[in-house]
Amino acid sequence: MKELICHCFCYSAEDIKKDVLENGRSTIFERIMNEKKTGGCHCADKNPKGR
Repeated sequence: MKELICHCFCYSAEDIKKDVLENGRSTIFERIMNEKKTGGCHCADKNPKGR
């Protein structure tokens, strides 16, 4: 099982690395930040480590 970085959208470090290789930047990070701005990110609640 992959270790998740984003528990809301199930992104792992490998997903982010692949995204950077394919796009030259992390579009995943941009998506997460946009969701945080609009209240669509709940990683603090969903992350079993608490952050």
